[in-house]
Amino acid sequence: MQARKNANDPQVRDEISEEAAMLLAAARNAAFAEASQGRLGHGLDLLQAALQHEPQSHDLLSDMAALLLSAGELALAAAHARSALEISPHHGPSLYSLAFSLSGLGELSEARELLRRLTQGEALDSLVAEAPELLVLVQTELERLEAATRAPVPAAVHAMLAQLSEASRTAP
Repeated sequence: MQARKNANDPQVRDEISEEAAMLLAAARNAAFAEASQGRLGHGLDLLQAALQHEPQSHDLLSDMAALLLSAGELALAAAHARSALEISPHHGPSLYSLAFSLSGLGELSEARELLRRLTQGEALDSLVAEAPELLVLVQTELERLEAATRAPVPAAVHAMLAQLSEASRTAP
């Protein structure tokens, strides 16, 4: 008869943690493999099942947000990204998913602020470590949002500038 393992023993806890981490990584990889084969729903199901066992895994929540974003489920993607960020506030991929979800939902000001966060400090380090290929997309979207959210120059200001320009040309 095999002796029962004591879960309070640090060595056993490390073994359990390592085994759990390996299972989570396998679930995450399988989910993305399914999604890459066009079976996005099945990939989401795999992540949801894994979340039942590890509901506080920011990686699983972030992966769920990423797949939901790619499926166009922007509100759900934002909700999962926010949950991941409650656990790990500087997680680059979660900030990315939240920013792009909010941008798609028309919440441009918050999306812009999140994208700015992604270009500095711990958030930038996290994004570069986990998904450096996304950095160019962050920069492109940030530039687009900055241009889109600049206040347009009122027509009266344009008229005033035209008058000043005309006056300066005709002045002695």
